[in-house]
Amino acid sequence: AGVRSGQPHIRTVVLAERDDPRRAAAALQAGASGWVAKDCSLQRLLTVIRGVLRDETHLPAALLTGVLRELTAARKHRTESEQLVESLTPREREVLRCMVAGLGRKAVAERLFLSPHTVRTHMQNVLGKLGVHSTLAAVALARRAGVGPASLTGD
Repeated sequence: AGVRSGQPHIRTVVLAERDDPRRAAAALQAGASGWVAKDCSLQRLLTVIRGVLRDETHLPAALLTGVLRELTAARKHRTESEQLVESLTPREREVLRCMVAGLGRKAVAERLFLSPHTVRTHMQNVLGKLGVHSTLAAVALARRAGVGPASLTGD
């Protein structure tokens, strides 16, 4: 994803050891345009490369159903995560963004001009509303929902 966002003209084809729907779906989400097995023919590889250069996406037919299933499941999880994050108050979302940025309770308190006790309460509320038991799980859910980290250089 980083390569495509920084240089959108670059195309990526994954040369895979074996077909794996989960990895193929992750590769597509990260910006890959093609997926071929290492043992494919030269003709198949050239077909994929030529197609990708025409802005086509190439996947083996046998992978398509599995990849679509993975992408649909990822979208469902993202939607559920988005709904949970939307249930947070604006202050709780702000605390969550600080958690995503990797800030601990003291750092969040200093950044938001709150007492550490108040931040702890907000963090507990965030975990409860998101239905998770750890900061790590809350951050993973937030990432799925598209929540980015709080800017550490000031907003």
